[in-house]
Amino acid sequence: MGSTDVEVRRSRKRRRTVSAYREDGRTIVLIPARFSKAEEQQWVATMLDKLAKGDKRRRPSDAQLRTRSAELSQRYLGGQARPTSIRWVTNQNSRWGSCTPADGTIRISTRVKGMPGFVLDYVILHELAHLLSPGHGSDFWALLEGYPRLERARGYLEGVAATAGLDLSDGETDSGELGQAALDFGPSD
Repeated sequence: MGSTDVEVRRSRKRRRTVSAYREDGRTIVLIPARFSKAEEQQWVATMLDKLAKGDKRRRPSDAQLRTRSAELSQRYLGGQARPTSIRWVTNQNSRWGSCTPADGTIRISTRVKGMPGFVLDYVILHELAHLLSPGHGSDFWALLEGYPRLERARGYLEGVAATAGLDLSDGETDSGELGQAALDFGPSD
């Protein structure tokens, strides 16, 4: 993010603390009004670095998704689920993730980026389980029973969907040619 995307807001009420957040594609840095220009520059750089580290931690790359999926498969599925690829996609506006068991590919919606790690882990694990059991029957849910935050993650996603006015479902296996399974959400009625 370039320096033109940074807005510094000085406050007379702010005495010692500095904070920063993202808003509409910009970074807002809040500093005490008494800071010199040099202190401002130092704190802007510090806060941009801090935000970038947080973004990296909350928004893993495709390579980090592959590593995480291998760890989750090993821990909860005995290493049986081995996707041929797992990647972030921007075109899933009605799904948290999807899987094509026939070719072993998994796609995770960028809408999940920035959600707590246990939620991302659930979405990945959900799609990994589809490699072993394409539908949402009892065999599928039995695969996920070992994940300790299963209900919490599902509740989190339901809350996000409800807040956004979306209807979350556990997307039954499509009967189409691709044989995809997905964790869906869609417009509420």
